[in-house]
Amino acid sequence: MRTLASLPSLDGKRVIIRCDLNVPLDGTTITDDGRIVASVPTIKYLVEQRAKVIVISHLGRPEGAPEAKYSLEPAAVRLGELLGQPVIFATDTVGADAKGAVKALASGGVAVLENLRFNPGETSKDAEERKAFAAQLADFADFFVSDGFGVVHRKQASVYELAQLLPSAAGLLIEKEVEVAHRLTSAPERPYTVVLGGSKVSDKLGVIDNLLPSVNKLLVGGGMVFTFLAAQGHKVGSSLLEKDQIETCQTYLKRAAELGVEVVLPTDIVVASKFGADAEVAVTAADAIESSPFGATGLGLDIGPDSAKHFAEVIKSSKTVFWNGPMGVFEIDKFANGTRAVAKALTEVDGLSVVGGGDSAAAVRILGFNDDQFGHISTGGGASLEYLEGKKLPGLEVLND
Repeated sequence: MRTLASLPSLDGKRVIIRCDLNVPLDGTTITDDGRIVASVPTIKYLVEQRAKVIVISHLGRPEGAPEAKYSLEPAAVRLGELLGQPVIFATDTVGADAKGAVKALASGGVAVLENLRFNPGETSKDAEERKAFAAQLADFADFFVSDGFGVVHRKQASVYELAQLLPSAAGLLIEKEVEVAHRLTSAPERPYTVVLGGSKVSDKLGVIDNLLPSVNKLLVGGGMVFTFLAAQGHKVGSSLLEKDQIETCQTYLKRAAELGVEVVLPTDIVVASKFGADAEVAVTAADAIESSPFGATGLGLDIGPDSAKHFAEVIKSSKTVFWNGPMGVFEIDKFANGTRAVAKALTEVDGLSVVGGGDSAAAVRILGFNDDQFGHISTGGGASLEYLEGKKLPGLEVLND
C-alpha cells in the first residue's frame, strides 16, 4: 500500500485529502469529535510539509443535494480548533466558492469543502458519473491522500475514482487502521478473544465465519445473544430474536466446539418490563428469561452482573482482544453496566485491545472513557468488520501498487 513516504516533496503543492469527518451532531453541536481528532495527525503532517491542504468528507446521508443539517461547517470549525490555525470553509464542493477557497490557500493552509454527498456523483452507482465528479475534485490538486478509513469499503468517487486520477497514497490513519487489522487477522498474540454485541447476528455473520478458526474465545452479548440462546433451545420472551438465524447460530456453536473455540454466552440477563428509562427491571438466568416477573413480555436489554464480571475476567486474561458491539442498550444507564464492564476490562488488557468503531466507539466515549485508554479505537465500524471478514476493500485496493 502506498503511504505518505511514497510522495515527492509537497512544498507548495495542492493536496486533496479524503477524511472521515462524519461526526454526530445535535443541531450544530458536535457530540463526539473522535473522527475529527483521528484526522488531525495526517493533516498536521501535510501542513508541516507546507502543502496546500484541501479536506473533503461526507456527513450523514443527504440525497445528492444540499441540506443545511448535514453541513460540514461545524466539523471545519472544530478542525481549526484542533489544528490551532484558521481553516477556510467553502460553502460548496466543486463550485465557485470551493474554487475560490482553493485558490486562496497559502502553503501550510487548510480548506474544508462542503459535504461531498451534496453532489449525486459521489455515491452514484454509475461509474462514469462517479468518475466525472472525481475529475472535478482532481482539478483542485496535485496529489490525493486517502485517510477516511470509515469509507474505504465503499466504491465512491472521493474514495475510489479520485485515487486513480491523481498520484495517491494512504494517510497515517489508514496506515494505522490497516496495521492493527492485520495484527488481528495474522498471527495474533494469544489468548485471542473476540467480543461481539449489538442488535443482530446477521450483521456479524462474516466476522464470526472468518475469525472463528483464529480465536480462542468468542464472547457474545447484546441483542444478538438471544438468537444464540434460542439456538440452545431457550425461550427469550419478547427479546430481539432473528428466527431465520437460529439454525446458523446452531451451526456456529457446533463448529466452535469442533475447533476447540469456547463460545461464552451470558449466564444472566437484565430483563425489562418495556423499552425505556422508566422500565421495571429484574435479573434472571439466561436460560429462564420468561421466569422473570414480566413473563413472556419481558425484554432482555443487557447482560447480567455475573456475566459482566465473567466477560471482564476473560478479557483481562487475554493478550489480544477485538470488541465490536455493545452488550446492552448503553444509552440508558440501567442497561449500560455490561458495556461499561467490557470497556473497562479492555483498558486493563496486557496486550492489544481494539474497539471496533461504530456503536462501540460511541459507547466508550459516552461512558466516560478516553481514547488513549485502549490500544486502538477504530474509526470505521463497517470497514473494520469487512476487513475482518476477509473482504477486499475498494478504497484500500486502489492504493496498492
